[in-house]
Amino acid sequence: MPNILVTGSNRGLGLEIVRQFAQDGWRVFATCRHPAEADALRELAASHEQISIHRLDVTLAEDVRAIRWELGETPLDILFNNAGIYLEDNDTLPPLGGIRYEQWLRVLEVNTLGAVRLTEALLDNLAHSDKRLVTVMTSHMGSIADIETKGSYYYRSSKAALNAAMRGLAVAVRPRGIGILLLHPGGVQTRMGPNDGIPADESVRGLRKVIDGFSMQDSGTFIRYDGTAMPW
Repeated sequence: MPNILVTGSNRGLGLEIVRQFAQDGWRVFATCRHPAEADALRELAASHEQISIHRLDVTLAEDVRAIRWELGETPLDILFNNAGIYLEDNDTLPPLGGIRYEQWLRVLEVNTLGAVRLTEALLDNLAHSDKRLVTVMTSHMGSIADIETKGSYYYRSSKAALNAAMRGLAVAVRPRGIGILLLHPGGVQTRMGPNDGIPADESVRGLRKVIDGFSMQDSGTFIRYDGTAMPW
């Protein structure tokens, strides 16, 4: 049975990722910050014995150490870095007081540092598996070439930094046979997405098709859920 660990799995895309992989017989380590409040995830786990739920805040070093201890020597075929936050920012620049830097730092801490922190911690588990793949939920908003509007400074910069960090990490882990995919899920009907977006199940099916077709020559690439390359 192949193994996958999914962060931010209590709702939206994360929950759908857990659902689809579990239905296909994967062993799923589903993580979120507050398992006791994750009603939908707990209901899903009750009907799939191969799902286990674990507390994990990717910004806390002690939580990352704890999940590493819980996994032990378990091979991890896929680490799916899905956890992320979006905080609104005012697009009015100083001196009118538009940017709240403490919120900006929080978004960077979760979206960028959290994914890198967890990936670094679980490299041994990945290296001992068959698939050896790190997938990262990023966004077209992290594409510098695509920026044509003002605002969203916190989120854009966090995803652009994530893309750059993971691109470099892909080079570093290649000798261990570990690959990294940067994935844009499209505009999805979730709490963070547009109301007229695509359904989460459609997005995840597309993402899984990209994952299934992965080869090491794709490592470090930035790909949309439909398989098309994204501009940096």
